[in-house]
Amino acid sequence: MQSPDFRLSVNTLLRNGILPTNGDLQAQTEALASQLKQDSVVEEIFAGRGVIHFRVSRNLLVQKVLEQLCQERHKFGVKSELFDGLKKGTTVVEFSSPNIAKKFHAGHLRSTIIGNFIANLKESLGNNVIRVNYLGDWGMQFGLLGAGFQLFGCQEKLKKNPLQHLFDVYVQVNKEAENNEVIGQAAREFFRRLEQQEHQALLLWKQFREITVEEYQQVYKRLGVHFDIYSGESFHQQQAQEVVQQLQRRGLLKTTEKGTGVVDLSSAGDMSSYSTVLRSDGTSLYITRDLAAAIDRKERYNFDEMIYVTDKSQGIHFQQLFQILLAMGHSWAERCQHVPFGLVQGMKTRLGEVVFLEDVLDEARARMLRNMSQSKTTKEMVYPEDTAEKVGISALIVQDFKGPLGSDYKFDWDRILQAQGDTGVFLQYTHARLCSLIHRYGDREEGAFDPSLLLDQRSISILQHLLRYDEVLYQSVQDLQPKHLVNFLMTLSHLAASAHRELPVKGSPQAVAQARLRLFSGVCTVLANGMKILGITPVEKM
Repeated sequence: MQSPDFRLSVNTLLRNGILPTNGDLQAQTEALASQLKQDSVVEEIFAGRGVIHFRVSRNLLVQKVLEQLCQERHKFGVKSELFDGLKKGTTVVEFSSPNIAKKFHAGHLRSTIIGNFIANLKESLGNNVIRVNYLGDWGMQFGLLGAGFQLFGCQEKLKKNPLQHLFDVYVQVNKEAENNEVIGQAAREFFRRLEQQEHQALLLWKQFREITVEEYQQVYKRLGVHFDIYSGESFHQQQAQEVVQQLQRRGLLKTTEKGTGVVDLSSAGDMSSYSTVLRSDGTSLYITRDLAAAIDRKERYNFDEMIYVTDKSQGIHFQQLFQILLAMGHSWAERCQHVPFGLVQGMKTRLGEVVFLEDVLDEARARMLRNMSQSKTTKEMVYPEDTAEKVGISALIVQDFKGPLGSDYKFDWDRILQAQGDTGVFLQYTHARLCSLIHRYGDREEGAFDPSLLLDQRSISILQHLLRYDEVLYQSVQDLQPKHLVNFLMTLSHLAASAHRELPVKGSPQAVAQARLRLFSGVCTVLANGMKILGITPVEKM
C-alpha cells in the first residue's frame, strides 16, 4: 500500500465511546474495515490490530466534501452519523450568575463565555437549550447593602451611575461595619425585614435588582450572549423551606449541637462528611436554595441534563448538591454536571486593581483599534469601533479557550492581541481575507467545478482537515472542552493562509479559479460556523 491518506485508530474510537467496548478488538477492526470498503470514496484499505490505514479516490473526496459544504452550509459536520447515537433533548445550562448590586467583575467573564459555548454547542447538535442566569440576589450581603444605602445612599447618584454608586456604598458600609456593631445590627434587621417581605425593604431590593439586570444586559449584548431566564436565589425562598421539610420527612436532616441542620453524606453514616443546609436561626443557606432551584427546574422544564458552569472552588458544593438530590430520591441528579474552570491571573486594566468587565472590553476595543489603525492591510470600514470590539472579544475568548478549562492561566494583553500565531485576531483575519476574496470573485464560485483541479497537496490537506470537523465537535460534546474546536480552527486558518498564498485565484484560468474559490468558500463556511459555536461573531472586513 502506498502512503495512506487516513489512519483510523479503533482504540481511540473505543476510548471516546464511539464504538461499544464489549467485543474482540481484531473483530471490531475487521468489521469497521469491511464497512469502510463499501464507501465509493475508499480505493485501498489495510487493517492491522486496532488500526486501519486507507487511501481514497481524491477526485471523489474533493467532490463529495465540497458539494456537501455547499448544500449544508450551516449544517456541515453537525449532521454526521457520529451524532446519531447522542440523546437529543432539553439541556439547562446555568452560567454567568453574578451578584446583583455589584458591577460585573471580570472574574465572571469565564463562566459567561464557557457557558455560552456549551449552550451553542448543544444547540448546534439539535438540543433544546434553556440558558439560565442564576443571580446572587439574596442573603446577608443585601442586609448590609440595604442598611448602607439608608445611611450613605443617594437616589440622584443611583440614577446617574447605578452600579458604581451601589459599589461605593457597599465598600463604605463594610468599612464602617468593621468598627461599629450598630451597623451590623442594622444589616441583620434590614435582612429580617426582607425575609418577612416588608414593603419598603422589598421595594429598595427590587430597585437594586432591576437596575443591575438592566446594566448587565448591556454587557451581555457586547459579548453576544443572551439568556432565556434571569432567575435568582430570591425566587426559591419558600421552596427552600419545603426542601428542609422533605429532608426531615425522609429522616435525612440531623441537628448538630450548635443547632444547625445538616445532611450526613458519609458512606458509613458517621457524620465524617456532611453538608449544612440550615442555620441555627432556621434560615436557609446557598445550598438549600440550590436544591430548591434544581427541583423547581426539573418540574418546570423536565430537562434531560443540567449543566452548571462555575469556578473550580465550588466543586465540593456541587458534589454535595448532587448527593443530596440523589438521597432525596431524585435519580435525574445523575444527569446533572458541574463544569469547573480555573482562575485568570494578572487581568488588569490601566484603570486600577479592581477589574470590571466593561473596562476589560473597553481596553480590548481600544488596543485593537490602535493596532488596526497602524496596520497597512486594514480595510476602510464604516464602523471601525464595532469591528475592533468584535475582534477584541474574539481575542479574549480564544486566549481563554486554548487550554483545559480547569487550568489557571496568565493574562497578557500583548500576546492575546497579536495578529500572527494562534490568536483570535489571526482567526478573524483569515476569515475576513477569505470573505474579501469570495466577494471579489464570487461570480466564479457557483456552478459545476472540476475536482481534478484540486489534487495538489495544499488542497488535499485542507479537505482532509475539514473531514475531521464532525469528530472534533463530537469530542467537544463529550468533555465540554472548547480547546478541541479552537485547535481545529487554528490549524484550518494556518492551512488556509498557506493555500491563499500558493493557490491564487487572480490570474488563474477560469476553471482553476472556480475550483479554488469553491475550496476557499468551504473553509470560510466552517471557520464561521466554528467561531459562532465558540461565541465569536465573525467579521468580514479587517
